[in-house]
Amino acid sequence: MNTVTSMHLRLLESGKTLCTAESCTGGRIAALITSVPGSSEYFRGGIVSYQTEIKERVLKVPTDIIDTYGVVSRETADAMRECACRLLNADYAITVTGYAGPTGGTEIDPVGTVYISVGTAAKGVTKRVVSSFTERTEIQDDVARQALSLFMKYLEVER
Repeated sequence: MNTVTSMHLRLLESGKTLCTAESCTGGRIAALITSVPGSSEYFRGGIVSYQTEIKERVLKVPTDIIDTYGVVSRETADAMRECACRLLNADYAITVTGYAGPTGGTEIDPVGTVYISVGTAAKGVTKRVVSSFTERTEIQDDVARQALSLFMKYLEVER
């Protein structure tokens, strides 16, 4: 059984809801979730907050978090998770912010670096990943799969 199917069954069984807030993956996580028939039973929706302005104005990520830590940071990913859960009235959120390339990135966080946050508005797990891929679409697909995998691990621990 693949990760998306396992997640689907777990969420149906629990009656909990899920949402996404994606930046560098451009909606790929939401697309994977909604590829399973019946996902409308638990998937509330997703926001592609590609630009910083959308993270601030739509998701309501505090400007001081972005100014202090940067838009690609653990703190921003955490805030995106908290804000997405509240905005979309969901039990859980999966959020990502990072550099899919070919430009962007820093010496510390090169292209392929993404912060993934999963969990509830109050509690979550955030992980920094660096994709081993170099092409933009490969990075996006890889990160989407890693985000779903991290969410499944979170559900296992929470159980």
